[in-house]
Amino acid sequence: MNILFIHQNFPGQFRHLAPALAAAGHRVDALAMHQRPPPRGVTQHVYGVQRRPGKDVHPLLREAETKILRAEACAAAMLQLAKGGYWPDLVITNPGWGEALFVKDVFPDTKLVSLLEFFHGTPDGDFGFDPEFSAPSIEARMKHRLKNLALIESLLAMDHGVAPTAWQASRLPAEYRSRVDVIFDGIDTDHVRPDPAARFTHPQVPVELAAGDPVVTFVNRNLEPYRGYHVFMRALPEIQRRLPDARVLLVGADSVSYGAAAPAGTTWKQRFLDEVAGDLDLSRVHFLGQLPYASYLRLLQVSATHVYLTYPFVLSWSCLEAMSAGCHVVGSRTAPVQDYIEDGVNGSLFDFFDQHALADLVEDAVRNRPAHASLREAARRTVVERCDLRSVCLPQWRAMLSTLMEQPV
Repeated sequence: MNILFIHQNFPGQFRHLAPALAAAGHRVDALAMHQRPPPRGVTQHVYGVQRRPGKDVHPLLREAETKILRAEACAAAMLQLAKGGYWPDLVITNPGWGEALFVKDVFPDTKLVSLLEFFHGTPDGDFGFDPEFSAPSIEARMKHRLKNLALIESLLAMDHGVAPTAWQASRLPAEYRSRVDVIFDGIDTDHVRPDPAARFTHPQVPVELAAGDPVVTFVNRNLEPYRGYHVFMRALPEIQRRLPDARVLLVGADSVSYGAAAPAGTTWKQRFLDEVAGDLDLSRVHFLGQLPYASYLRLLQVSATHVYLTYPFVLSWSCLEAMSAGCHVVGSRTAPVQDYIEDGVNGSLFDFFDQHALADLVEDAVRNRPAHASLREAARRTVVERCDLRSVCLPQWRAMLSTLMEQPV
């Protein structure tokens, strides 16, 4: 079977699925905007956007135009594949960037599966959740609603959909949910596991850290409000006052993945560090930037408590990887986190904005680490039972695809 993946930053969420399908004997190709070494068995093709968004486009349509330009460029790349004799039986895509809008126009008889990460503007979602950064004016509401334009068209065109978590699936319009399965991307729990002998070293950290040390970790792709960086930083002086010997390690870049950019001339990282720097012992606060995956995993394995916050939005891999590594996760009591963490059972939850409760839970997790062994074990068990790559997620993907294609996949 010919299977084509479309993802502007391939492999993205398909980093496990694509090579697994190639290993099963299928021809697997991918379309992406950037050339990088593809997973084993996958042939990657690159498409480029040739035109820039116009200057005179209505402000509410600027994001939509960007997505249409990607879709146009991707369609041209698909046409080139077709001219070369390639015709996919199945296309699997993340439609969030718009690039898959014209799949059915180029390959009308091909089955289309969409990975549906987030439907914007639903009640109790990210919009307006944090009034410090998103005042829900009518203009903001209109702009936010239009984020769904490409996704709505994708819902109409797809043959089947996948949502990574139950809460993310619940954000979709009700009339489409019957065509959507909940399948997480998958955690390699054989690799992401506790290691009592783990050691962590880094040029920014003056000592070697070991499992059992008083280490507090915080991980984002970028340090920004959507993932609660501001709440964590504002709680940090109190955390340090209570745990003066703890080392705090923050992983993440200075840019923005979600939401608005920081005010001109600064970054969210620097803005909130500056806000509390006078109350911190900076010799024990270490900003590590982005880490290679092996270093990131060792960091989780030495963590005494891992802090994870998010708006009601897409759940991060890092939350479940921390659980799989046996961390005591102190997480925000927001819907995506509550999909997997039950307070006092396999983690600890607090109100997203309650900095004092965050400090209480971090102190308890670090000071009373031996008493929470069963909680950490339950955290790992949750991920093994619900999100393990080989025993749960890949079989779910292949079963869904086999039903759709009416043959083993």
